[in-house]
Amino acid sequence: MANTPTQSLLTEAELELMLILWELSEGTVRDVLAALPKDRNMAYTTASTIIRILEKKGFVSSRKEGKAHIYMPAMNKDEYEANTLNHMLGKLFQDAPVSLVARLIDSKNLSQEEISEIKALLNKSQQKK
Repeated sequence: MANTPTQSLLTEAELELMLILWELSEGTVRDVLAALPKDRNMAYTTASTIIRILEKKGFVSSRKEGKAHIYMPAMNKDEYEANTLNHMLGKLFQDAPVSLVARLIDSKNLSQEEISEIKALLNKSQQKK
């Protein structure tokens, strides 16, 4: 049984494998390795170790089928995105969402379509209140 995921952020390597597991829904270490980009070389033992660390942290759970371990996310991607954003908002932006959005707008060259989508999201959020 997996632990509740800690509030820690995933390392780059952990996130790389979690993104694959979220896409696959479940899989073996070999399935995860097969889903890596062709130019990304990772040893089986490295992937296995990272996935076991993710399991210890509570981000992944597993079941045994024959000799194989099948791994699946214990937290969905939306939850992790929300937790990560809340962590960043609190730690880096001192709980000021406007600062976070201002940094995003200033640092990205947003297209008119992206700006329209953001406005629509804001309008939708206002209608819920």
